[in-house]
Amino acid sequence: MATWIAFLRAINLGATRKFPKADIVAAVERAGGRGVQTHINTGNVLLEHDLDQREKVEAVLEEEFLRDRGFDVPTICVTPEELTRIAADAEALGHGGRHYVSLLKREPTDQDVARIEAVASAGELAVGGRAVHLLLDDDYHTARLTNNVVEKHLGVATNRNLTVISALARKWGA
Repeated sequence: MATWIAFLRAINLGATRKFPKADIVAAVERAGGRGVQTHINTGNVLLEHDLDQREKVEAVLEEEFLRDRGFDVPTICVTPEELTRIAADAEALGHGGRHYVSLLKREPTDQDVARIEAVASAGELAVGGRAVHLLLDDDYHTARLTNNVVEKHLGVATNRNLTVISALARKWGA
């Protein structure tokens, strides 16, 4: 049995993409998840699953979410160890402004990283594995570098602020 933290992308953002926590838990359980827990209503889910390959867990969850909701819910899974490392990397960056972490569906290539670094200002971005740290001074909603820019260059991603990443690492990390 493997433990996963699943991050659901683009739910509860408007009237048409509602996915309440109780419904998320039920869907994850139908997809084979056990010991399911959620953290705030933005699609952060802890689960255990018989599947030990990340891509397979993501696929079975996405299938069930589509069946349940009627819309795609891209899902990005990390292990408790990965989450702890992502949080530690974020803290080590020591950024005093707004810090968001975009979690990637797939590991970026060196060419992918070079492409996104080319559009970022110096000190605005740090890439470590499947985590992209957005180190912003302005409000996220007015920032030039957003999760949309990350997705344009690196593929499917979902992001959380450092407060949520740190809280989840303390709560569910290894």
